[in-house]
Formats: sequence, structure tokens, C-alpha cells
Amino acid sequence: MLVGSLDLTHLAIQSLGRARGRTSSPLMLLPVSHRVNERGHLEIGGCDLIELAQRHGTPLYVYDEATVRSRCQEFMAAMGDRGEVLYSAKAFASPGFLRIVASEGLGLDVVSAGELHIALRAGYPTDRIYFLGNNKSEEDVAAAIAAGATLVLDGFHDIELLRRVVPAGHRQRCLVRVSPGVDAQTHTFIATGQLDSKFGFSIESGAARAAVEQALALDSIQLEGLHSHIGSQIYDLGGHLQALEIMLDLLAQLKGELGYEPRKLGAGGGLGIAYTEQDDPPTPAEFVGTLLAALAGGASARSLPQPALVVEPGRAIAGPAGVALYTVGSIKDIPGVRRYVAVDGGMGDNIRPKLYDALYQPLLAHDPEGAATETVSIAGKYCESTDILVSDARLPSVRTGDILVIPAAGAYCLAMASQYNGLPRPAVVIVSGGRDRLIRRRETYDDLLAAEIL
Repeated sequence: MLVGSLDLTHLAIQSLGRARGRTSSPLMLLPVSHRVNERGHLEIGGCDLIELAQRHGTPLYVYDEATVRSRCQEFMAAMGDRGEVLYSAKAFASPGFLRIVASEGLGLDVVSAGELHIALRAGYPTDRIYFLGNNKSEEDVAAAIAAGATLVLDGFHDIELLRRVVPAGHRQRCLVRVSPGVDAQTHTFIATGQLDSKFGFSIESGAARAAVEQALALDSIQLEGLHSHIGSQIYDLGGHLQALEIMLDLLAQLKGELGYEPRKLGAGGGLGIAYTEQDDPPTPAEFVGTLLAALAGGASARSLPQPALVVEPGRAIAGPAGVALYTVGSIKDIPGVRRYVAVDGGMGDNIRPKLYDALYQPLLAHDPEGAATETVSIAGKYCESTDILVSDARLPSVRTGDILVIPAAGAYCLAMASQYNGLPRPAVVIVSGGRDRLIRRRETYDDLLAAEIL
């Protein structure tokens, strides 16, 4: 491993972060088109958020088209012709949203036949789709083959499925997912690159080399490269650089022992976003540029041809583009203990605070720049005592009927939404140029029974 090179690059990243400075205002957590209008209300995409809440009801998720496009363009410009950028469908996969991402030239990674079905209904170009995920079924593999997607092999079970499922004479494009054994410095529940992980073939155990050897021996597999992913919501790129060095060492081994030189090398995604004004993530350009530089230097040092880099931003595109709107209902004061401000959503549309201690910094739509005068905990309406969206939030005076705004809510909220307690899932709109477009209607009570046999 090129420890000296890794250390120097890591120091450069740290210096870059210090020079960039931190987010200075909660408003900076909002989509790029945000502004405070002449009535003092918060606008996104030229649309007054209070008017959107009145027209579509709450909870309501609002996506800013300008932010989606600008984030896509940042990644694509940084990559250029040196690799591929894939949007991760698991972050948010409404067809209306995917069509915007596809129009910006990004590829797509999916992890189930269901996500693939959504992508196909959205008209996503199939030659840009990659199918990932562990414990694939025959249905999954058959769907990927039929669609013409690239399949990412996650275990020996996948290789055995391909032996049975690939039609005679067909060569299925594949990558082998390896686990580099790296600590991503993120929450334990969203770390995926360590040795003790359900994902990928371990490098240190020898499984990764064995998987490549098996794949190369099969006429039904066209092995295009390797893939890795070390985790999610990552600010420190040191883990990515360490993983890249380990992957390049593996490439050198594969070249020497098997004569194999991959065309593609997947570095995953996991780039974090700002959820509070204290957060300071790298930009898309910094993320891609750092990995490209490390890949070029590492390949050259090992006398390897440089493979195309593949990265998978999901959260970093969808997250900053979306906000959640709620209406404040009951307010409960416990003197000397806490003030609970309840809203009409909660863990059913955003499980992240309960799943991995996610933090948010809420605003009031009618007074987004108001001075904070009280500390409150934002409670959901679900029948669980742990249904708290934000603990100890600092806000201006909050009243029943106010519209509460949760910034950076575009990723992994609706994607993990449920109908718990019989509450229908929220509507979704995309805003641009002063217009709002409904891309997902609010569920009805009849939708709760759609799959039931009565």
C-alpha cells in the first residue's frame, strides 16, 4: 500500500475542508433556488411553501428541480470522460425524479427487481443501469439479464444463479463487489466496507480473488471490473482513499496471477450532505477529483492501466434537493422538562432519526430567518414514544397551524416510508420556475387496503 501517498492526499483533503469553512446559516441547508419572499415566507423553485402546503396538504415533500440538475451536473463535470456517475435509486426513485436524473446523463444503480421495474417504467436507458444487492433471487437475475443491465456479483450465490439463469450464448456484463475491510468513519448501521459485513467478497479472506477467478472461467460472464462500497453519509474521504489503495493492490495481484485487467473500478458513493449548519461535507467536485487523482497515481505506481472510475451518489443528489413540510398540531409543555411540538407526520415518512440517530435543523416557513427564542422537540403523530423527528430544536415561537420545514429531507425518507398506524404516505411535488408539479399523489385510506383480500 502507498502509505505516503495516502497520507499526503488525506492531509490535502483536511486542509481543503478547513479552507472551505462551515455552513454559516440554516438557510444554506436549503435547495439552491430558495429565497425569502416579500411576505417573509420561504420559497423554493419560485413557489411559496405555505401556499404549497395549503394546496397539496401536509406532510408534503418538495423537490427543487434546479438543485437536482445542478448536483448531477457537478458530478458529471468532475468525472468527464474518465468514468461513470450512477444515481442510487434507493435514495429516492419516483419515476418523475428519475427522468430528470436520466436527462442529465447519469447511470443508475438498483438493488431489486422492483427498483428495476420503476426505472424501466420511467424510461431509464437500460445500458446505463447496474443491478446491485446481496442475496439476489432468480427473478432478480433474470430481470437484470432481460433488461440488459450490468449485474454486480455480491456473493458466490450470484455466480451459481448465473450458471442456471443466463441463456445459452449470452454473455452477461458483470462486476465483482469486493469488501476492502475499511472503517468508513460513519454510523455503524450504514457502514458496508468492513470485514464483518453482509456485502461483497472479502479481499483479506481470499474470497475476492476466488470470485474473480470463477467469473473469468464462465463463458456466460463478461467480467468488466470490480466494485466496492464502504458506507454512507461520509465526510472524511480518507476511508475512500484507503479502500482505493487496497483495491489497486488487488488489481496488481489479479494481473500478476490471473492476467486480468479490469476496465472499470467502482468506488461506491457514500458522500455525506449537510443536515445541520455544523456539517461540512466535501463537494461533488472534491469527491470525484480526489478519487480520480488517487486512482491515476495508484495505477501508475503499480504499472497498471487506469480503469474507468464508477461512483454512485444517491443521497448527495436527492438529499439537498428535498424538503419536508409539516403542519404543527398539539403543543405540550412539561414545566422544567420539555416542550413537545407535534406535527402531522413523523417516523412513518422519515424513519432516519430512529434508525441511525439522524439530525435535522428545522425552520418555520413563515419566519425562516427569525431569531430562535425557544427550545422544542418535534414529535411525530405515530403511536411510539420514540417518534421524535428532532430533539431540542431551537426555533422562533411556534404556534398550532404553523408550517414546519425540514431541510435536506430528499434522500432515504420517502424511500423507507411506511403505512404504520394506518397513515397514508405523503404527496410529492417538484418545483421549478414558480410552478409545482405533482409527481406522487397522497395515498388514500383505500390505498391502505389495495393489497388486502377482503
